[in-house]
Amino acid sequence: MSFSKKAFCIAALSAIAAFGYSSSAQAISFNLTKGVAGPGGATNQGAYSEFYKDAGVTTIDFNSGTVPTTGLAQYSFENGKSSGVVQDKWAPAGPNGENNVGKYLEVFNGDKVTISLGKTMNYYGIDWGAISANNTFSFFKTVGKDLVNVGAFTSKDVEPLAAKNGVLNKDQNQWNGYLHFYSTSDQDNFDTIQISQSSTEGGGFESDNHSFHEGTGAFTQAVPEPGMGLGVLAVGGLFLLKRKSQKLQLPN
Repeated sequence: MSFSKKAFCIAALSAIAAFGYSSSAQAISFNLTKGVAGPGGATNQGAYSEFYKDAGVTTIDFNSGTVPTTGLAQYSFENGKSSGVVQDKWAPAGPNGENNVGKYLEVFNGDKVTISLGKTMNYYGIDWGAISANNTFSFFKTVGKDLVNVGAFTSKDVEPLAAKNGVLNKDQNQWNGYLHFYSTSDQDNFDTIQISQSSTEGGGFESDNHSFHEGTGAFTQAVPEPGMGLGVLAVGGLFLLKRKSQKLQLPN
């Protein structure tokens, strides 16, 4: 894709958000692709973000067998009784549906994982496997002592893209894909992410190879085609969550 076409697509996404919602609304866009092979061309470790080699991008692959609790991205479980880093057939697939033999993050029914980021981000991507009902993503940014909710998504928002742009893992008989979330302005940058699985739905929330891009304002790298303009979802209002009353574990 030429630079001028990339610039046009980014401008078009910004225009969609600005035209469709009031100036007080926040808009995080998303797209789903097949992803790419990992370091060294590996395809048996799940799919990686098309941006994982770019400057300012950090990727967590969970192959250490644990979630990071120090550094840029710090992960914490709400109850930790069943969720964790595991290795089994439900691991998110590689870019062409290859079985993933590595370790990945599993969030089970009724649990939540909070990712506390030490810096402002404008991009987050995950290899998303065995897509289940009520997998939920929530994005926040810290303003003073409060958290501002800048976006919330469930699997129902993203599933239409899975059959179109994702890959079918034949071993699971479920759709997989690399899911990209990206800011369209500084109003929807974020520093905290929560991923959760409803206790009222079966299945779990399987993900691998989380990538984060540090930056403010719009994410300027063009999100890979197809589906360039799909899926703009806004939160119509700011929800302030006081530290003393909310359950998210925030950085000190």
